[in-house]
Amino acid sequence: MKSTLLISIFTVSLLATLAASAQSNAAEQKPESGRYRVIDLGTLGGTFSSAFGVNRARRVGGAAQLPGENQHAFLWHHGHMTDLGTLGGPNSVAGGPNGRDELAIESETATTDPLGEDFCGFGTHFICLGALWKGGVMTPLPTLGGNNGLAFTLNNRGRLVGVAENGVQDSSCRSPQVVDFEAVVWGPKGDHIEELRPLPGDSVGFALAINDHGQAVGSSGSCANTAIVPLAVGPHAVLWENGSPVDLGNLGGKLNNTAAAINDRTEVVGASDLSGDTTIHSFLWTKEKGMEDLGTIGSDVSSLAGWINNKGEVVGWSCDSNGICRAYYWENKVMTDLNSLIPADSKLYLAFAFGINDDGDIVGQAIEKSSGEVHAFLATPRCGEVNDQSEATDTQNGSSERAALSENVRGLLQQRVRLGGFGSRFLGIR
Repeated sequence: MKSTLLISIFTVSLLATLAASAQSNAAEQKPESGRYRVIDLGTLGGTFSSAFGVNRARRVGGAAQLPGENQHAFLWHHGHMTDLGTLGGPNSVAGGPNGRDELAIESETATTDPLGEDFCGFGTHFICLGALWKGGVMTPLPTLGGNNGLAFTLNNRGRLVGVAENGVQDSSCRSPQVVDFEAVVWGPKGDHIEELRPLPGDSVGFALAINDHGQAVGSSGSCANTAIVPLAVGPHAVLWENGSPVDLGNLGGKLNNTAAAINDRTEVVGASDLSGDTTIHSFLWTKEKGMEDLGTIGSDVSSLAGWINNKGEVVGWSCDSNGICRAYYWENKVMTDLNSLIPADSKLYLAFAFGINDDGDIVGQAIEKSSGEVHAFLATPRCGEVNDQSEATDTQNGSSERAALSENVRGLLQQRVRLGGFGSRFLGIR
């Protein structure tokens, strides 16, 4: 996203200012049960990780840093994080697993891109490919004739969606991109690719999610105003039905409008600029009501939606004017700071929520308060009622405290971001 505010929100250096409850305040509070239990998923030996999706067996997919600078796709289950490897290159990322424990993968290869592109966004300029991970095997997916492609997510029938280059060089593309790219869907075996054409008047696009009916969502535009790196965003939010694109509209803005997820009830969530294109809000789109603004938490100025499950529960993140973000949970027209629904003495500050399954399990990215490390998390609902309603209400009214991290932790986090190749792949709309 190229508007000044969006860059300020998503630039990785601003992770250093992500808020966490002050340790002194936390020590004075009595531990509360909370609505959710929170599990730190750890890393693959490095200092950061992120979770992008979870299935109903509570298997989680994402990416984590190894010792050193590289990151690999992982599949986590019952306390164990499995390294899924790559297609020969140094880095890879996984989306969330489907019900068959298959995962969509974006992975670098060992081949340098001949056009100097950086399609994976890791700064290495290796050719990047989408892949299907199934039964311990990672299979590369075909493109539309270009060098690069990415697979973002897949449905329970094994169909994957993402983006692939078509080999057509376009002088309007923003450097280092040289070639046009299109939204695509791959068949269950990964051996068939189908282009999802952009809206009339647009020339490029990408698809971020697909439901079990085969409806896909994403964005389209021109190579000049639509990007895969550093973030997958475009000017027109799109729903593809039977391969045909439908314009979902916007919340008044024209620059950044992207559909991020769709459930089996054809409810779509994403993010859209407001009038003036200076800030962005989460949206919910339905065929009956069109696009609705989900707003923000309290006095926050922007928000983005990450996922919606088949019960209509939405997760994402809400950010203030300083780019300080907090994971949110949205249900029945109410957006709640997810940090207010977890134990008060939690060791994690939940910054971004990227996925939620039909049982209400939530995954995303959190800040470890003691070290400033960035770790993937899994939040699972507790059974029965909990007495956190007053705290949740205060948070919705914008009165929750978000004290800054200590200077020591802030410095540590900045160092990890610079040296760890953290990248915006962890911060894009997934």
